[in-house]
Amino acid sequence: MNKAIFLDRDGVINQVTLQNGKPHPPKNLRELKLLPKVTDALKILKDEDFFLFVITNQPDVSRGAISRSEVEEINQFLRNSLPIDDIFTCYHDDYDNCDCRKPKPGSILRVVNQYNITIEKSFMIGDRWRDIEAGESAGCRTIFVDYGYDEKRPVSYNYKVKSLFEAAELITGMK
Repeated sequence: MNKAIFLDRDGVINQVTLQNGKPHPPKNLRELKLLPKVTDALKILKDEDFFLFVITNQPDVSRGAISRSEVEEINQFLRNSLPIDDIFTCYHDDYDNCDCRKPKPGSILRVVNQYNITIEKSFMIGDRWRDIEAGESAGCRTIFVDYGYDEKRPVSYNYKVKSLFEAAELITGMK
């Protein structure tokens, strides 16, 4: 039985830029800054035998604000720098009505099938309502990283923390 941590990218692994209280991703690799203790948190989770998967919405590609190659450059840097097993990116916007864009659980469910993941032993960690709702819909436990953004908040979640490192400590304390 494999267990996994599904991680949102922007706001969980790397810093976001706040504009009017709303988070925005880095536009290119030069703007990318990892959040404090992310590497430590991921190593802790790896030591607990979790697969680590990034599940990220990148609708700015569909909107024309960033190129797909810039997103892929950031993702490749993260793959090379962090102990991440894989990254699954949705490039669609809401109007595309795809199943891979969070809050729909399509990307998580693909990972579950591809890697034979036991969803009940897995967690979704995110900083936005879409992340948490996708995790709940997929059937895993959810951890909300609460930064107090000025936007819709998740209706429910299993745990609330202030950082990925705090989430890793919480998970390892559940043994």
